Amino acid sequence: MRTMSLNHSAYKLQYHLVWGTKYRYKWLKPYVLAELRASFRASLRKYPTLHIFENNSDGDHVHIQIEIPPNIAISDAVAILKRDSSIHLQKKFKFIREMYLDKDGIWSVGYFVSSVGINEEQVKKYIEWQGKKEKPQKQRLF
Repeated sequence: MRTMSLNHSAYKLQYHLVWGTKYRYKWLKPYVLAELRASFRASLRKYPTLHIFENNSDGDHVHIQIEIPPNIAISDAVAILKRDSSIHLQKKFKFIREMYLDKDGIWSVGYFVSSVGINEEQVKKYIEWQGKKEKPQKQRLF
């Protein structure tokens, strides 16, 4: 995981996001997924501090591994991705537009999020070592 920084902070914040299609319709086929990824790339050009590492689909829901800086709420990042992709996919595919004539969007309400963190044991050891000094190592010339 990479360490990023803003003006007054450094962070390692990655999340696993999942959200589903409205009514769990299975329309996320490979050709639609390619356009969904194009939509994500366009959104990331508008918000360069967001970074998607991986994304995939299982027909009726999307999985994304994303880095979100601490100055952007997770809910805002999800809203951006869902809004932009909904508009893009409805413009691109007539069958999606016709499937959801109610104009409330193509994604179900809500999402799942979990953090992708560094090893809990590593953090515990790091905190325990604070304030302790390492013994200087002797360098051998020969």
